[in-house]
Amino acid sequence: MAKAKNGAAASFSFSRWIGIMVKEFIQLRRDRLTFGMIVGIPILQLMLFGFAINSDPKHLPTAVVMADPGPLARSYVAAMQNSEYFRIVGSVDERQADELLDHGQVQFVVTFPPGFHRDLVRGKSPVLLVEADATDPMAAGGAIAVLNHLGMEVFAPDLPGLQRPAMPPVDLRVHRRYNPEGLTSYNVVPGLLGVILTMTMVLMTGLAMTRERERGTFENLLATPATPVEVMTGKIVPYIVIGLIQVTLVLLAARWVFNVPMHGSLLLLYSVVLLFICANLTLGITFSSLARNQLQAMQMTFFFFLPSILLSGFMFPFRGMPEWAQVIGSVLPLTHFLVLVRGIMLKGNDLTMVWGQVWPILLFIGAVLAVGLKTFRRTLD
Repeated sequence: MAKAKNGAAASFSFSRWIGIMVKEFIQLRRDRLTFGMIVGIPILQLMLFGFAINSDPKHLPTAVVMADPGPLARSYVAAMQNSEYFRIVGSVDERQADELLDHGQVQFVVTFPPGFHRDLVRGKSPVLLVEADATDPMAAGGAIAVLNHLGMEVFAPDLPGLQRPAMPPVDLRVHRRYNPEGLTSYNVVPGLLGVILTMTMVLMTGLAMTRERERGTFENLLATPATPVEVMTGKIVPYIVIGLIQVTLVLLAARWVFNVPMHGSLLLLYSVVLLFICANLTLGITFSSLARNQLQAMQMTFFFFLPSILLSGFMFPFRGMPEWAQVIGSVLPLTHFLVLVRGIMLKGNDLTMVWGQVWPILLFIGAVLAVGLKTFRRTLD
């Protein structure tokens, strides 16, 4: 008789199954952050990969050094503009061209030498120098491929005698600045500094106060006379040391394993690294003050980490993204840090050349810190 009752209790009940399923939906509705992640992450991935990611960037800023401003040179510049791969920003001299490349304001500098028009008319192949910022080899590849066959298309109508494809009209010489061999390690390894710090710093500090709240030790912290600034900064400093250790390990591997050069100041590099660490730690502490538990803190971290990876220029060329994606990417500190670390390591940028990327990170720290202090809970409720 008892076995019969146990068998009846163990049998599948459709009504109980429906009740459990309804209860789970109710729990999801109450946990709005989890429900938002379920819906938001697929939409975010669809938008980013469908509209923002582009491995063949166009409209790349290009400066021209016009030592021979003849009609054929102007025709070549117009053809570059019409190809949609280049956006001509103006004509400069050689010194200005170097400054634009060092500051990362242009992707290419095209130099037309003296006698360019005369040599073309006489059937010679004048040298056309193209200097490319090769810190991101992927960004320059498609545009350089266009230049290889652009001369024949441009000059054939004006030079009827140009009938031999084996004899190119111009001697195109591409100088890949800062990365002559086009090694991806020169681009990826410095970028990993920012990715590793973003992932670890935000996540570790995001779990800091939520862990204490779940373990019941947060009451002791609230009972102390410590101010919100003291609590937040006291939790940040230990992770700064951890971040600096991570950076040192990556830099050692970059130098001795991947042979990435270090042309700039090591002190300046550690200074911008420290600034970037502070930006991520303040964000992590803010997430921990907003989240009710560790799961929510991890969800917030992932929601921030995904666009940081995709919109910062680490995986895909930043200039290849549409304007709205570049605007969003410019808000993220990782975008500016990648420009800083690649500029210092590969270009040898000094203090006067990095301020344009430093002030956005400072602004980000101030905004996030203000939000974190405002939302910091002095009670468990």
